[in-house]
Amino acid sequence: MLEIRNLNLKFRKKSILENVSYKFTPGVYCLLGANGEGKTSLMRCMTGIYNTENVFYNDHLITLSKYASDSISYLPQQFGLYKDLTVKEMLLMLASLKGINIKKNPNIVDECVHLVNLSEKINEKVKSLSGGMIKRLGIAQTLLNDPKVIILDEPTAGLDIEERLRFKNIINNIKKDKVIIFSTHIASDVEALCDQVLVMQNKGIVFSGSIEDIKKRAQGKTYSVIHHELLEIKTEYEIQDVYEIESLKHAKILSTHPLSVGSAKLVSPSIEDGYICLLKNI
Repeated sequence: MLEIRNLNLKFRKKSILENVSYKFTPGVYCLLGANGEGKTSLMRCMTGIYNTENVFYNDHLITLSKYASDSISYLPQQFGLYKDLTVKEMLLMLASLKGINIKKNPNIVDECVHLVNLSEKINEKVKSLSGGMIKRLGIAQTLLNDPKVIILDEPTAGLDIEERLRFKNIINNIKKDKVIIFSTHIASDVEALCDQVLVMQNKGIVFSGSIEDIKKRAQGKTYSVIHHELLEIKTEYEIQDVYEIESLKHAKILSTHPLSVGSAKLVSPSIEDGYICLLKNI
């Protein structure tokens, strides 16, 4: 179990995180929050990059225990690589840096490459890979030491739809008995992946719960309205989406006040609707 206990983080005199506490058990977690809300800083604390005395794995302080630090693997948002090495050479080098004895498991690189669907590229140079393949290679390197905790910083940033689907499949294939934590500022990335959503705002975790729990924040507040009728609404509202139904322009809006304009009807909320209601106190 990974546990954060009353974590505070400051750079010089600026407070970044305040009184953050959370216990992670096996499952998939999403850190959801706007850019600048401390997601990356929190992840760096959880990996021991930032030296704190507040993060523990099975009650071992991660900055002092090799057992704890070896149980955690990390993929930063910017993943540096030697582009003239092949995929296999790159992973062998990273395995060596992690202190992994390849002789004990000579197939480890091939197994990790297979898990991220890069087997056909194993002898290709890194510089020939697409952006999505680079992300998959990054995930492969996190698996080399068979960690119990995998932390991924913005792993879907810049990926197209096809690569996002691949990412979801990879997570579903490797998640058994592991704690997997990934960050994003894109609410739609959370669907079909996460067991728990953690929302970060104001230097801490302001919400934790299931996908259904966060959707409930917008229950009874999410409406579909014919677009031209928005002018008839006299109370405050938030436009979430604009779309067409049978060539007629509609808007999905969030409102804390019951709407009585002609076409307004309640609709099922999405994760993003609940997230916005939470952040904007709707």
